[in-house]
Amino acid sequence: MSFTWICILAFAIAAVIGLTMALAVFKGRFPPVSSAVLHGLFGATGLVMLAVAVFVHHAAGPAQWAFWLFLIAALGGLFIAFGFHAKKKTIPPALVVVHASVAVVGFLLLLAGVLNLIA
Repeated sequence: MSFTWICILAFAIAAVIGLTMALAVFKGRFPPVSSAVLHGLFGATGLVMLAVAVFVHHAAGPAQWAFWLFLIAALGGLFIAFGFHAKKKTIPPALVVVHASVAVVGFLLLLAGVLNLIA
């Protein structure tokens, strides 16, 4: 399995865990801390691997756009984690939607680039 596919796998696992947490938020429940930690770890792993691909291996186009979008999503995730989750405050569903939307666009860009659907 190539480096880029492992990166995509890390983001995909983070997305599945994130979806379970988002469903909890939309149902008015508090997501488990363990899920948040795993979501952050897999997302950070994917982000670091993507940074290596972009800045060390000079990946261009979709990978660069995906990196910046994932970085924005990560900053939003940190805001959610430390501004709400860690303080046991209700997480606004709108923040979850924005965080997820930015990450999904980044994921689709990265995937399309790896599959050579866009240049």
